[in-house]
Formats: sequence, structure tokens, C-alpha cells
Amino acid sequence: MSEALVEPIRDASRRLVRELGFMKPVLAGTGMPPSAVHALIEIGAGRAATGGELADILHLDKSSVSRMLRKLVAAGVLSEGSSAADGRAKPLSLTPTGRETLAAIDAFARVQVKAALATLPPEAASVIHRGLATYAQALAAPAPRPEIRILPGYRPGVVGRCAELHATYYARTVGFGAAFEAKVAGGMAEFVQRLASPRNRLWSALDGETIVGTVAIDGEDLGGNVAHLRWFIVADGYRGSGIGRKLLAEAVAFCDAQAFAEIRLWTLAGLEAARQLYLAQGFALAEEWLGDQWGKPIAEQRYVRVA
Repeated sequence: MSEALVEPIRDASRRLVRELGFMKPVLAGTGMPPSAVHALIEIGAGRAATGGELADILHLDKSSVSRMLRKLVAAGVLSEGSSAADGRAKPLSLTPTGRETLAAIDAFARVQVKAALATLPPEAASVIHRGLATYAQALAAPAPRPEIRILPGYRPGVVGRCAELHATYYARTVGFGAAFEAKVAGGMAEFVQRLASPRNRLWSALDGETIVGTVAIDGEDLGGNVAHLRWFIVADGYRGSGIGRKLLAEAVAFCDAQAFAEIRLWTLAGLEAARQLYLAQGFALAEEWLGDQWGKPIAEQRYVRVA
């Protein structure tokens, strides 16, 4: 990378933002702010059907998107439907007024682009397209992270961090509260005192010194040469990066080395990413039932991997 080009690229980016009108309170002659204009474009193109998807695409927090959508619905440019699969989801669509508004936005933008390109040689259009597309893709790429280390054994803070990761994730996904967090913390606190046993093992995924994932094999609590896979969790922002797969592989390899007859784990129905990891490691669904131990009825599952 040429360091000399960093400041010119920054300067060109600022001028681009200003010339496109993003410093103004409204965009594309619509009377709407830039975020609302972009929302209509993404919904009209079929790239976003819900507020959550829109928040991800626009890089806005969900509360801001929710407020914006309420205004657009009230203005008659958007309508909210209902989903039979998820009662909380409200599929978004353009109303006739919304389609007219989007057509005006598209017309405004095309005129703007054509006017700029008219001042340049014909071959410049493809050069600009490739350059802008490549730069946008590079900006969207995740920043490189240090390699995540998977290390066995107790680490200071692992009990609290494991409980925090579980509580945060399950509060958001299924509405679990204090009872769940307390049970995770209590179980983990009891388990780490038994790590001296060669049949028990705990692994932490570390980004630097920050714990971003955990998994444990409890080789004692179920008895009968059966291993219990417990506290498998990966932090927000790290899922999909392969950390869960590596943690699970470490746990299964340990069980094989210890010659456990089988491995069992308990989980909740609907956690599709975790289910795929279990299946890839040879686990099979053995049982499913409606439980209420967490203060609300929820489908629980037991998976088994036989040696």
C-alpha cells in the first residue's frame, strides 16, 4: 500500500459524499433523509424485507431503523405485513406511493450520474465503476483479526465470562433471564474445581487475552463412561468464523482419546448453526421434548455421539 495515497483517497471520499448530497438533511430531491432514501432503495430491490435486515445493510442500530420505518409507514410509502413463521417479523413492502417515490429517486440519481459522466471521456465510466465497486467491497471487508487461540484449562475470569456469553445470547434469542444465568454460573463454578481430573477438560477461545468462546467436557457427572459436552458458546461478532467448529473438534478429539463410549449434550431446538456443527461431528438427535425448567415452555433436545 502506498501511504502517499491515503490522504488523497480520504479527500476524494469526502468530496464524493458532499457532491452526492449526503451532508444535506434530505437526499435525491425527496424531502427524506439519506437513511430513508436508502431504505426504500433496498426494500424496492428486494435486498431487505424486515427491519433487522435493513439495520444490517445500512449499518444502523435497530432502534433507529424502527423509528425511521414508523415514519415511512405513517407517510404512506411503506406497509408492514405479518409472517406466519415468526409473529415478531413484519415484512416490509412499498405502497403505490412508495413505488412512485422510489421511481423519482432512481430518476434523480440517473440524471446526476449521467451529468457527471458527460464531462468525462466515454471510457471513464467503466473505470469509475470498477474503482468504486472495488473500494466499497474493501471497506465492507472485516478488519483482519489476530489468530484466535484455543487453549485448555482454567483461566481467571472464565466462569464469569462463560456465564455472560450464555446470558447475553439466550436472553436475546429466547428470553431467558436471571435463573438461567445463575444456573450456568453455578454449574461452571462447581465444574472448574474438578478440572484436576483427567476425564474433565475446559477450553477457551482467546482473541488476545479476551475469552470469545468456551466448551467443556465433563467426564464425571453422567457416569457410565459417558462424556457430557457443556457450555459451548461463541461470542457475538465471532460466530461464523470457524471458532465454534474448532472448539467442538477439540472436545470431540479429547473424548476419543479418553475412549468415552459416547458423548451427550443438551440444547434448545431452533439453534440451526450449532445443530450443523453437531451433525458434522457425528452427533445425532436422540430426543426432543417441551421443557419448562427455564421459566417458560421451550423445546429442548438431546444429541448423542456414539464412539
